[in-house]
Amino acid sequence: MRGLLFLLLLGLLGLVHALSSSGNRLLVVIEEATERERYSKFWGDLEARGYKISFESPKNEKLALFRHGERSYDHLILFPPRSKGLGPSLTASVLLQFINNQGNILLTLSATSPTPSAISSLLLELDIHLPPDRTSVVVDHFNYDTISAGESHDVLLLSRHGTSRPDVKNYFGGSGTVAFPRAVGQVLGNESPFLAPVLKAPSTAYSYNPKDEVETVEEPFATGQQMALVSTMQARNSARFTVLGSMEALEDKWFDGKMKRLGNEKETTTVNRDFAKHLSAWTFMEIGVLNVGRVDHHLSSTTAEKAGNDSIAQLGYLNPKIYRVKNDVTFSVELSEYYYDHLRPLVVPESDALQLEFTMLSPFHRLPLHPVSQTTNSTIFSTSFTLPDQHGIFTFRVNYKRPFLTNVDEKRSVTVRHFAHDEWPRSWRISGGWVWIAGIWVTVVGWLAFVAVWLWSEPAFERAKGKKVQ
Repeated sequence: MRGLLFLLLLGLLGLVHALSSSGNRLLVVIEEATERERYSKFWGDLEARGYKISFESPKNEKLALFRHGERSYDHLILFPPRSKGLGPSLTASVLLQFINNQGNILLTLSATSPTPSAISSLLLELDIHLPPDRTSVVVDHFNYDTISAGESHDVLLLSRHGTSRPDVKNYFGGSGTVAFPRAVGQVLGNESPFLAPVLKAPSTAYSYNPKDEVETVEEPFATGQQMALVSTMQARNSARFTVLGSMEALEDKWFDGKMKRLGNEKETTTVNRDFAKHLSAWTFMEIGVLNVGRVDHHLSSTTAEKAGNDSIAQLGYLNPKIYRVKNDVTFSVELSEYYYDHLRPLVVPESDALQLEFTMLSPFHRLPLHPVSQTTNSTIFSTSFTLPDQHGIFTFRVNYKRPFLTNVDEKRSVTVRHFAHDEWPRSWRISGGWVWIAGIWVTVVGWLAFVAVWLWSEPAFERAKGKKVQ
């Protein structure tokens, strides 16, 4: 009986590890049921990763993202409808509420389906701008598939370069070419720190309305790398929102389809399937999720006999509530990264830095945290420093916020007191006070010498001779 229970627990643990870090309830909003078959490979990949997929039409009056004030689903995939709107259950305010409740959304667009007003309003709230013409498409006369778009040039062929910043982890890069049929370009606002592009349009691409029967486009909505074809937004609560500019990129025929570049006679296979896996995994919090383990701080001392982290010895107990000014303190934090179905040690890029702030209103110290040890699932970062000569309420803070990673903002408050009356160094230990101490003793010795000389220098009195005269 115990063996059966043990096997059952192991099976449950294996099932849990196969799911996303934020749940496995996935809702797909797609208008026509017949369109599901065009994305069967995408659904199969999601189900293989442990998701429970529910399909609903935006016309369904019983559709609701919340029930009794709680989310009914953990993740949401929106396909553009054939009709003008998504219905009362999927308004911009409802979708924002879903994000505020830590729900994740994968939004797909297509130039063949006009973007509903609810989606346009939602994207404007997030500072993501779409072309004013709802049927605009991105074309490129130099980077297109000559097999399927020999005349329209609206099937773009993109390389997976990933992020261009060296201090950001690249979850979407790789080899191969991604095919983007009939994509809708997006322009991201410059002031929002929550937005990040994943794939940008080539420098020779531009957006235009195919209904305009003109040979040249004088004022396009955006050109070149001003446009993002895939963009992401991660909110303050680490909820994720992804805009995929091409719904057709998820179709079965493009998951392993054949394509040929201009000027290249050799046909190659697209890598849309692998790209869709990484994009959906990031959106649904299977990758790029940071986990904070132990957070410790304590008094420490440094010994010259050992080197590195071994030279630091702990004094007292862990995580005291009060310190004294000018104490030597060591702080350490344990961080790991959730990667698909397991935790792995966090590796900070060489061009980036994980920092500790010791702050009271403003930071008194901002120090780099260095990796000192590593376990199977986590990395321990640590640093040692001397507390400032200022008493008050201070905070140990690790504030690590990077694109494509969940936010880490750990705080530990402590009290820093001044010296007690019996903790001040004696006057003779302060070399700067030796002059004043010498002056005091010179004065005392001089006074005693003066008194002694004065007492021993009393004049002698002689008795008067003769009789007293009255």
